[in-house]
Amino acid sequence: MSPVIVSSTTDSEEGARELAAKVIEAKLGACAQIVGPVTSVYRWEGEVRTDTEWRVEIKTAADRVTPLVEAIKAAHGYDVPEIIVTPIEGGSAEYLDWLISETRR
Repeated sequence: MSPVIVSSTTDSEEGARELAAKVIEAKLGACAQIVGPVTSVYRWEGEVRTDTEWRVEIKTAADRVTPLVEAIKAAHGYDVPEIIVTPIEGGSAEYLDWLISETRR
């Protein structure tokens, strides 16, 4: 079972907290951290925009990514939410074991 980090952004701290709580309660992730505010500069509909966002980083098992992505999409207010999966390459064996066990039913 491979551990990963799934990252997304929201337009408010409250939205980030709600998203984090929802996926942890559903055991789609073991831990979620909220980082922010961050400034995002991006192109949307042909226009360069600058907005304040909060990043949610969810630690989970690779086999939980598909339902986690679906849960993020369902709960998200953006038309195209940022959802990025990054593999975890090593770390504390005890923490990674805990991470996997927390995503089991």
